Amino acid sequence: MPTNLTEAESLKLKVLEDLTAQKIKTKQASKILCLSTRQVRRLKNNFEVDGPRSIIHRLKGKVGNHKIDDAIKNKVIETIREKYSDFKPTFATEKLQEKQIPAPTSQTVRVWMAEAGLWKTHKQKQVEYRSWRPRKDHYGEFQQFDGSYHLWFEHRYKDRNNESIEVCLLASIDDATGKITYASFEENEGIIAVFNFWKTYVLALGKPLIVYLDKFSTYKINHKGAVDNKDLITQFEWALNSLNIQLIHAHSAQAKGRVERLFGTLQDRLIKEMRLAEINNPEDGNRFLKEVFIPKFNQKFTVVPKCEGDVHRTLSSNEVNKLNSIFSVHEQRKIKNDFTIQFDNNFYQLEEIQLTTIRPKEIVTIEIWLDKTIHIILKDFELNYFLIKGRPEKVKRTPTILTNHTLNYVPPNNHPWRKAGRAAIEEKQLKADISNLV
Repeated sequence: MPTNLTEAESLKLKVLEDLTAQKIKTKQASKILCLSTRQVRRLKNNFEVDGPRSIIHRLKGKVGNHKIDDAIKNKVIETIREKYSDFKPTFATEKLQEKQIPAPTSQTVRVWMAEAGLWKTHKQKQVEYRSWRPRKDHYGEFQQFDGSYHLWFEHRYKDRNNESIEVCLLASIDDATGKITYASFEENEGIIAVFNFWKTYVLALGKPLIVYLDKFSTYKINHKGAVDNKDLITQFEWALNSLNIQLIHAHSAQAKGRVERLFGTLQDRLIKEMRLAEINNPEDGNRFLKEVFIPKFNQKFTVVPKCEGDVHRTLSSNEVNKLNSIFSVHEQRKIKNDFTIQFDNNFYQLEEIQLTTIRPKEIVTIEIWLDKTIHIILKDFELNYFLIKGRPEKVKRTPTILTNHTLNYVPPNNHPWRKAGRAAIEEKQLKADISNLV
């Protein structure tokens, strides 16, 4: 009599014993065991030949026919321990396959890594219910954008004090396809870095219809007074509005979950890929992103959009010409009485000859381009200026306006100014003559 029978095996043994003793019929046995009568007859024939041992699977307690050789398992675990000890099972399996090391499925590797202490299983967290939002239809219709500060180069990128430097990775992901459209390592998530990102993006891919991002101060004025005042917008909002790109601000991190999950994946895969490729600084990292990682990532994870076609809009010639101005920091200053402008602890003297008439106290726009050059704009005209070293001295007499001709301009004889002057002189002389006659 076999021991350690399971509940199902014990039931099968009892039914076959009753069937053999003719206590029940074949149809009754088939109902109890939930088997067909043909299967019950086969079990009965085997039971009459081999007895109770026939109900136990012949491989029970033996090595399975599909068991993986221990040599392969040991080689996989040894390789993971040496090179991929902090890799997750799925990513570790991919790297093993790239190295032509025979490896089973990622599920089996997960079990092996857990047995070897290289992976700790996690219980599923209870999550708050949120409704599912379907993907957009077209590529280029909806871009999720964000930045992530992290030790992307681990402890290989350090400052002068030998301290590891956190770098900000800016990235956008297409909602319809899950494709990384562009990514770049920057020092921070400030306006200059973001302008560099989107200027490169629109030149390479065109203008997306919608950009979806959070309420970071670079992207949105979070002051309570800005709720009802639509004029209070950031430099970034003004730039994208100029290109007719719609901005939508997410109210929570979960709302832009696609880009948040992307950073979670990149903080695992990208860091380890750069470690294996010996990438140690942002410059090499940006080149690695463009040439190696993003094409490989998109090939593996991109999904087919609901509708074919790219809805990115091409920049017009006028937009291309104004792109440097659009992606620049704008400040406003007032022209002083001596036609100087003070900005950032510097003084700029406007030249005498300009393309438009300029008067003191007028407000000009100062554009700081991404190449750090200064451009002074008034009435859509760029003004000519030169930098003054030190604070200018006050003078007693200054011109009242700047115009498009020299200040020693002499009007011709038929000029209206001269006609009015001659008429006044003639009228005065006529009055004097009349008074003399009287």
